[in-house]
Amino acid sequence: MTTDIDIACLADITRAHAAARPNAVALVYQGRETTYRELDERASRVANGLIAAGLGPQARVAYLDKNSDRFFEVLFGAAKANQVMVAVNWRLAPPEVAYVINDAQAEALFVGQDFFPVIEKVLPELRTVKTIIAIDAPHEGWEHYPEWRDAQSPEDPRVPSGEDDVAIQMYTSGTTGHPKGAQLTNGNFFALLPGAVREWGPRWSEDEVNLVVMPLFHIAGSGWGIVGLYAGAKDIVLRDVVPAEILKVIPEYRVTRALFVPAVMLFLLQTPGVQETDFSSLKFIAYGASPIPLDLLRNAVATFKCQFAQLYGLTETTGAVTYLPPEDHDPNGNPRMRSCGKPLPGVELRIV
Repeated sequence: MTTDIDIACLADITRAHAAARPNAVALVYQGRETTYRELDERASRVANGLIAAGLGPQARVAYLDKNSDRFFEVLFGAAKANQVMVAVNWRLAPPEVAYVINDAQAEALFVGQDFFPVIEKVLPELRTVKTIIAIDAPHEGWEHYPEWRDAQSPEDPRVPSGEDDVAIQMYTSGTTGHPKGAQLTNGNFFALLPGAVREWGPRWSEDEVNLVVMPLFHIAGSGWGIVGLYAGAKDIVLRDVVPAEILKVIPEYRVTRALFVPAVMLFLLQTPGVQETDFSSLKFIAYGASPIPLDLLRNAVATFKCQFAQLYGLTETTGAVTYLPPEDHDPNGNPRMRSCGKPLPGVELRIV
């Protein structure tokens, strides 16, 4: 695996794998496959398009849509221009969407068809947006993503990007007030990624097939997808959490790794046909984001028959800070299964 020596910033992920394994599949979305070479070239085109639109280093690029392979094209495109991806929570009401875009001072906005009405409604309130790009379906008033992207130069702009430069800005709601923007730098990601591929279950390899189904506006979704791409894996991206679809793609694509929240595991175990589904390809399931009942965890371990690990973290910490490893998951009910684990290497915790 090339990741330990070739990758120093988020933009390098596609560069490294495109150079080493250009024809390996990076993304699969609704039957549409994207190789690492294609992902890297499309990211370069996106970067050049954003630069041509007048966006400079560390400008904010907002993205409003459900999960898609396009998310990663825009993410790595922004990274190649040393710009900042702002993944907007599509569950927010229109005034909250406008607040996030304005608070981030986003200059470009990528929006999916499902959310055209939201942006049409709040457009007069968007103070900083210069360019709006409709992602898959066309919109009469905005650029159409495939045509806009393909009109740009495929040359990598190679805009310098350092460890203190922000790569992603994610909004997280606390107990009061407006959502707060957590700024995650290249350095934040690379404090996490090397350890993740070494220690989260069996060491990741380039042959992994990684299921990405949690919302990409959340660190559990986008962060998990980035871990897979950093490792050179194939990310299977699902648009939304549909239990029957998850059960279909696991045997279809021979998925080896997945991350679920406990509620999704419960839905899967309640879905007709789960006991007849072939889970033999699964090596590792990570879970987290909420407490998990012991009975649910026991049933999941018995059904999926792979290694399980709990991850606890925050948006502000670029994801996981503690880890309950597979060896502490005893189907007979080890009390440690109720724990969120121990601090990951490099993490210091204090209970207050």
